[in-house]
Amino acid sequence: MEKISLVVPCFNEQEVIEIFHKEILKVQKDMNNVEFEIIFVNDGSSDKTLELMRKLSSNKNVRYISFSRNFGKEAAMYAGLKASTGDYVAIMDADLQDPPALLQEMYEILQTGEYDSVATRRVSRKGEPVIRSFFAKMYYKIINKISKTEITDGARDFRLMTRKMVNSVLELTEYNRFSKGIFSWVGYRTKWLSYENIERAAGTTKWSFFKLFLYSLESIVAFSTLPLSIASIMGILFCFIAFILIALIVVRTLIFGDPTSGWPSMVCIMFFIGGVQLLCTGIIGQYLSKTYLEVKKRPIYIVAETEEDLKNK
Repeated sequence: MEKISLVVPCFNEQEVIEIFHKEILKVQKDMNNVEFEIIFVNDGSSDKTLELMRKLSSNKNVRYISFSRNFGKEAAMYAGLKASTGDYVAIMDADLQDPPALLQEMYEILQTGEYDSVATRRVSRKGEPVIRSFFAKMYYKIINKISKTEITDGARDFRLMTRKMVNSVLELTEYNRFSKGIFSWVGYRTKWLSYENIERAAGTTKWSFFKLFLYSLESIVAFSTLPLSIASIMGILFCFIAFILIALIVVRTLIFGDPTSGWPSMVCIMFFIGGVQLLCTGIIGQYLSKTYLEVKKRPIYIVAETEEDLKNK
């Protein structure tokens, strides 16, 4: 009997974790020819999420990993993938925005042998604020223009992968992770399933607009060096403009003398060029900071507790 491991990152999900488990049990009954393994990953929750994980771990094939603090969803997904033992591995959110009912269809597609991964994407953003949806669409347009790694518009983290693909993903041990890009970068054949946006079963989202903005910057730095090229091009362009202006000033001074007019325009130019310099310095700083974090070789996460620790008490 083949096994499917479900990796479920959780951060303050006490309202939905038990609901999620009940929904998975329903799917498991329909897929009685497959063994399920549920791996909950507690990403430093401050509510009763860990307590509920301990309770659910008394059920057969339910495991959990609890971090020593909040390391982020990317670290939680990596930890879950690393701990998984299934022939196939799925990443799912606990809030039921990733429909568990799709698992059967995803599994059947992989059984054909034509694909190594079945991923999901939203065809609508119903229920989201209009401004947030607008910036999300703009982000996907920008990232796909400046990066060689394709990021599918509306892509969710919810996907079912073969063990071969999971092992390839685990070979990428970088500290600054962006899984949507990593899944695309490792290649393999992927089948996309589209569905309408589904609102959370309970609780509230932990992703604010600011957090999503920072996350988008992470992805750009991780999978594109174009911002560095833009900074270099802007530097060359302004040097060229400066030489032309110097020549014009010299010629004007020789012909018309040295008038003192033009201070307002000069100040504006200085502020503009200073802003461009700070922008370029900031771009370089982003890449240097990521390099700095990588070379320190710190662990992606630290495990404080698992279901094995609970059994040994």
